[in-house]
Amino acid sequence: MITLLKRLFGAAMLFGGLFAVQALQVSHAAPPQDLKGKNVVLVHGAFADGSSWDKVIPLLEEHGLHVVSVQNPLSSLADDVAATRRAVDQQAGPVVLVGHSWAGVVISEAGNDEKVKSLVYVAAFAPDTGQSIEDITKDKPAPAWASELRKDSAGYLTLSTKAVLADFAPDLPLPQRRLIAATQVPWASGCIAEKVTAAAWHDKPSYFVVAAKDQMIDPKLQQAMAKNIGAHVTTVDSSHVAMLSQPRAVAETIIAAAKAAQ
Repeated sequence: MITLLKRLFGAAMLFGGLFAVQALQVSHAAPPQDLKGKNVVLVHGAFADGSSWDKVIPLLEEHGLHVVSVQNPLSSLADDVAATRRAVDQQAGPVVLVGHSWAGVVISEAGNDEKVKSLVYVAAFAPDTGQSIEDITKDKPAPAWASELRKDSAGYLTLSTKAVLADFAPDLPLPQRRLIAATQVPWASGCIAEKVTAAAWHDKPSYFVVAAKDQMIDPKLQQAMAKNIGAHVTTVDSSHVAMLSQPRAVAETIIAAAKAAQ
């Protein structure tokens, strides 16, 4: 009888231990929904669309964040800002506004909305009031990819397949790079000269993901812009498309901004 009781007790301890291990694994697998009630509005850059954030979105939603990815027309700064402002206006609660590449210009303007509590620049331009991309880069040598731009009859730009593969997204698998080249969205050439009227980063906390292997925007220029705006900086070992090649690091920066947002 005593032997039987010992066996039953041992079995109970074993099952209890397994249950505890499984519960611990589940707790690690599912991040707490600690950011419910907060919103993230993601803004894509030139030659891209809202799907460029598809690897980051699930990581943000795991924390309870409500996420929207804007579909910019890429036709002008005013048009892209209007699209972003409409997305911000639809959110209930505080907003973290995130921009990649060209969209750094967009969020610098659109981020003045009172719902926007912080800005996150991902391998992006961060112009000051009265500045354009042209102003920021005028004293810099032309990058190799500039000669690979193609302009259509309406003045919209696309990158050659060569430039996408070698400069835009060289650290992604080849099939994904070819898909980006085939599906890129043309960008109005006039956007380069359009100036921000009031840079929101003067009044909002800012975060900056510097892409250390970026061949589209010089990492040193990214570092200088991040310093200029007083941003919290995260450096990732990625090409220009950090949100695709290093989505977790990008998501963690956005989550940090969301946790601090009031």
